Amino acid sequence: MSATIHRIGHKNASGAEPSLEPMIALVTGDMNHVNSVILDRMQSQIPLIPELAGHLIAGGGKRMRPMLTLASARLLDYPGTRHHRLAAAVEFIHTATLLHDDVVDGSDMRRGKRTANLIWGNPASVLVGDFLFSRSFELMVEDGSLKVLKILSNASAVIAEGEVNQLTAARRVDLDEERYLDIIGAKTAALFAAACRIAAVVAERSEAEEAALDAYGRNLGIAFQLVDDAIDYVSDTGTMGKDAGDDFREGKMTLPVILAYARGNDADRAFWKEAVLGRSNSDADFARAIELVRSSRAVDDTLARARHYGQRAIDALGMFPASAAKDAMIEAVEFAVARAY
Repeated sequence: MSATIHRIGHKNASGAEPSLEPMIALVTGDMNHVNSVILDRMQSQIPLIPELAGHLIAGGGKRMRPMLTLASARLLDYPGTRHHRLAAAVEFIHTATLLHDDVVDGSDMRRGKRTANLIWGNPASVLVGDFLFSRSFELMVEDGSLKVLKILSNASAVIAEGEVNQLTAARRVDLDEERYLDIIGAKTAALFAAACRIAAVVAERSEAEEAALDAYGRNLGIAFQLVDDAIDYVSDTGTMGKDAGDDFREGKMTLPVILAYARGNDADRAFWKEAVLGRSNSDADFARAIELVRSSRAVDDTLARARHYGQRAIDALGMFPASAAKDAMIEAVEFAVARAY
């Protein structure tokens, strides 16, 4: 067991900025197998299905969730291959939720490209998302583990609950931080947690190790989403892979807005009410929103919370011995938090 304490915010051993490269290098060989499974299982006799699915799957995403399954398996020195198909199942779940999300949100950009719903329409995007969900469950069943099936199917249900919770909270200026954290814990963190936990199941490790990997993934997922919500107000389209201000124009009560609203004066709150209701969403309004979240330190405090959850993710790995996999997983947390700087 390692006694090393790693504090978030430190540069890596070489002094460079944190990066996903160590994790990518760690799992490259395994990821090639995962990609083969993904390409094989997204095929269909209906040409539109692989065409639309491929638009998003090959769209330049980091594939962080399947990488977490692979890295967690490396952390545990798992020698088998079951995790390849399960990592593909994780990616299919994620891709399906993205297709559905873009329809619900009416998004035009995803990873710097036009969204599938903008190109092929909402019905096709929803149905191909359903196809990918089905493929993910085929892969789970083929694995043969009821425990794995329970973990991933539960995560799928929790994600859907989180999306519905977010939908019912849309354009509600009275949304509080507790409910917001419930939403992102479901819609984002649940799949991060499951992606890590299933590696412990296939490696036949203890419940304590399962729980540790679950905690790592869950806290990383929350930190990841907090940073995503913050950079809507501090970054540009090229950095984000979506249009700057999308969350603002969609009336989403993300944590920067929740904090800025709570800290604002009467005029500020009146502005936020109009903005969240979609009545003040011009470029000039977005510029004012940026000023308000910055002057109220709402972005700074959102990122501080992200660092807190990032530290919790790193601390969850404390029971595992030092290894290249552990170092890569720690640096992945550092990278997730540092994206906004």
